[in-house]
Amino acid sequence: MTKRGLVITVSGLAGSGTTTLCKNIAKHYGFKHIYAGLIFRQMAQEMGMTLNEFQEYAELHPEVDREVDRRQIEAAKEGNVIIEGRLAGWMVKDADLKIWLDAPLRVRVERVARREKKPYDIAFMETVEREKQNRKRYLNLYSIDIDDLSIYDLVINTSKWKPDGVFAIVKAAIDHLAPEGDSGAGKTKEVE
Repeated sequence: MTKRGLVITVSGLAGSGTTTLCKNIAKHYGFKHIYAGLIFRQMAQEMGMTLNEFQEYAELHPEVDREVDRRQIEAAKEGNVIIEGRLAGWMVKDADLKIWLDAPLRVRVERVARREKKPYDIAFMETVEREKQNRKRYLNLYSIDIDDLSIYDLVINTSKWKPDGVFAIVKAAIDHLAPEGDSGAGKTKEVE
């Protein structure tokens, strides 16, 4: 596969800040943003299911995950793209930079509750249950342990920095990527 520019994956559990970071990268570098979670949510809506119902459905129907993954891999071929998803780093094996964002469960649940305008206790129960279902599904479908961070180039605890601080760390990593052959690393055009 010949890439026309950088391919960056951003992964993390709910509330870790992946979407915020991806939007900042996309805006700064003019990259396309492919969001696996949005694809998943759209598929749930198409099926007339809540997110939790669709999670359960996806557990029994591996074609759901495979379709999300297929779209991510296709998008990576374009280059100058950020692919966001819990398994993006695993699926896009030749990404130029693989990032995992993390934060303590309490912090992540507070963010989810705020974003989804839900009480903390409901957000907590839903988040814990969703993560449990996802872990099981990833192991069954791909033999991937979501807790194995060894494939990532950069792991950031987002509870330690505000979004602009997380972006500054990632920007430094992108701007200082060592080119492999003529991959275009470090040659991205900044878009104002």
